Amino acid sequence: MGKIAVVPGSFDPITNGHLDIVKRAADIFDIVYVAVMNNSSKNPLFNVYERMDLIREVTKDIPNVRIDSSSGLLIDYAKSVKADAIVRGLRAISDFEYEMQITSMNRFLDEHIETFFIMTQNKYSFLSSSIVKEVSKYGGNIHELVPPIVEEALKGKFEER
Repeated sequence: MGKIAVVPGSFDPITNGHLDIVKRAADIFDIVYVAVMNNSSKNPLFNVYERMDLIREVTKDIPNVRIDSSSGLLIDYAKSVKADAIVRGLRAISDFEYEMQITSMNRFLDEHIETFFIMTQNKYSFLSSSIVKEVSKYGGNIHELVPPIVEEALKGKFEER
C-alpha cells in the first residue's frame, strides 16, 4: 500500500501556503489525505463541504491526494485511514510551541504515528487563512496568496454579506 500521510487543517480557505505543504507531502508520501478538520469552536466562513470542494479543485492534478473531513480527534482519523504520518506546516517559530504540544499529545495517544514538520517557503511565512479573509473582506489584493478559484469564492462570500 505504501506510506500514507494526513495533512490536517481547517483550510478556511486553503491558501498557497497550505497548497505548498500538500504538494511537498505528496512528493514524499504515496497517499496524502488532506483532512478538513471541523472544529466546532470556530466559526468558519466556508462550510466543510465548500472547503473540501475548493481543496479538491486546487489539488486535482496531484494524483495521490485524497480529500476528506473529520470532526473528531486527528489521531483517530489518522488511524482510520491507516496513516503512518501526520504532516504539519510551520511558518515561524511562534507556530512551533503549539505544534509541539499537539504532536506530544498525538504521540501519547498513538506512538506509532509520526509527525513531520515542513517549513513553509519564506514567501508564505506570514500567510494564514485569517489574514487572507481579512484582506479579501476589504477588497485587498490576495491574487498571489490563494489559488484563483479560492479568490473568486472569497469574493462571492463577501458580496453575499
